[in-house]
Amino acid sequence: MTSSKFSDPSPTPYDPLPTYPQPPQQPQYIIVLPHYYRSPRQLLRVACRRYIYSAAVLILLAAAVFFLWPSDPDVSIARLRLRHLKIHTFPKIALDVTLDVTVRIRNKDFYSVNFRSVAVAIGYRGKQLGYVTSDYGKIRARASSYINATLELNDISIFSDIIPLIEDLARGSITFDTVTQIGGELGLFLFDIPIKGKVSCEIVVDTRSETISHQNCYPE
Repeated sequence: MTSSKFSDPSPTPYDPLPTYPQPPQQPQYIIVLPHYYRSPRQLLRVACRRYIYSAAVLILLAAAVFFLWPSDPDVSIARLRLRHLKIHTFPKIALDVTLDVTVRIRNKDFYSVNFRSVAVAIGYRGKQLGYVTSDYGKIRARASSYINATLELNDISIFSDIIPLIEDLARGSITFDTVTQIGGELGLFLFDIPIKGKVSCEIVVDTRSETISHQNCYPE
């Protein structure tokens, strides 16, 4: 018996690496969306919505400026009374006038008002005869305050208007001009904004009864 020239291969000294099965691949899908075009009505609706939002913002800003913007206080004459009037003819023509004035100051702002003084002046035919001032004060926000002032003038000479004064005395009435003015600051946060208010009055005084027969006041 003859032996084979080729012998069987030697056994493998190690086991082959295990092969893991590949996970199954998920199917992939591709979605193709068509291009979306807005209709003219939709574009107009979007534009109108933007305009409405812009207008609402502008209205809110305008309202904030209107309510928060500082303004001068309202000054008016609540009461005006002639207490005394006397005319001297010797040795010279002169006047004694005592006038009681009640001034109403209304603060329209949302901040307090600090006024330095309130001045009340009286004049005759455009010329100032005298004035009086009040003291320092404060008015709360959106509030009003009343200030009393007494203007007392004694022996006031009127040289340039003697003839018109004699005519007024003969007629029985004299017309005076009063000007009430306020000056102060508006307390806005950490800033002091200067403010002012002014009101003028024309009063007609009956020289016989020494009373005011007519008055006309208007702010300036």
